[in-house]
Amino acid sequence: MSNPLVQAFFVGRAVAEVVNERLEVALTDALSDLGKFDAETREQLRQFTDEVLERANRAAEAANAGQPNTGTRKSGSDGVDVQADIDELRAEIALLRTELQHYRRTSA
Repeated sequence: MSNPLVQAFFVGRAVAEVVNERLEVALTDALSDLGKFDAETREQLRQFTDEVLERANRAAEAANAGQPNTGTRKSGSDGVDVQADIDELRAEIALLRTELQHYRRTSA
């Protein structure tokens, strides 16, 4: 390869092939990680849903049996306490979202 123009062509072609291969590997790895994260998130959501439904069923059974429900608070003014409970749950959800975003940033 005495001609520098031909040599530059082959070097450029080799560079393009290597860059293309590395981008392909990086994209494949990123999509794999995304798929794994999606699967883990769906599994955690399924487990959360199962636990919530199980607790709700236990509470309903306890209420039907006339037993005191240890998982909820009794109060004289239901409307105010329900709203307070909703507000507390929203605050906890916001806190969990913040922690999840922090975890995603630190593990990325």
